[in-house]
Amino acid sequence: MASLDIAATPAPDTSAPATGRSIELFESAMCCETGVCGPSVDQQLITVREDLRWAQEQGATVSRHSLTSDPDAFVASQKVTGLMQAFGEQVLPILVVDGEIAIHGHYASRDELAGLLASQTPAEEPKSSAGCGCGPIGC
Repeated sequence: MASLDIAATPAPDTSAPATGRSIELFESAMCCETGVCGPSVDQQLITVREDLRWAQEQGATVSRHSLTSDPDAFVASQKVTGLMQAFGEQVLPILVVDGEIAIHGHYASRDELAGLLASQTPAEEPKSSAGCGCGPIGC
């Protein structure tokens, strides 16, 4: 019987600070974000709320937008609006990190959030010494 080497796949560092990261969650129309609407509890919404609270504790700024209660936030984000115009509401929920769409179509897990918070923003392309932006050689 082969043994499974669980040390081969490192677990995400869920303790990594997210200093200065901005997280926005855009969700479909719902009566409330707590998951305690009506006679039954939506455990997934409770987990999402806990995971977003965890992200705040890591230093991220978190905002949550529902199509029902905050439609202006959807309109204000060209990337979210464009994705929804192209593919419809099935792309919801949409998770935006630092202004970029990171995940859509499902809620991020805590591990996914940790990975997004730990990742660095893409480095800027080096500008040429000529200052034209055409690369290291110039035009």
